[in-house]
Amino acid sequence: MEIRLHKNARTTPAIRRELQASTLPSKVLAAQYNLSVQTVRKWRRRTVVEDASHRPHRLSTTLSPEQEVLVVALRETLLLPLDDLLAVTRAFIH
Repeated sequence: MEIRLHKNARTTPAIRRELQASTLPSKVLAAQYNLSVQTVRKWRRRTVVEDASHRPHRLSTTLSPEQEVLVVALRETLLLPLDDLLAVTRAFIH
């Protein structure tokens, strides 16, 4: 698996493993690795060294059955390009 770190990442999986395995106080480790105490504590609490997902856990993009019927009716009636249809349906749905 390829490791993708964001450009401001200050820890790598190897450093995170060291933080988790160390018996030194969090404050000492923070100074040693030039991290905040909060970051050290975060990685010590976790059981894995990979970043957590940043994606939303729940997407609210589904339409209700009534909204879907409305969109289909507008699409079949108006025969608009998708960009224009989106603008029109947003006016009706929201």
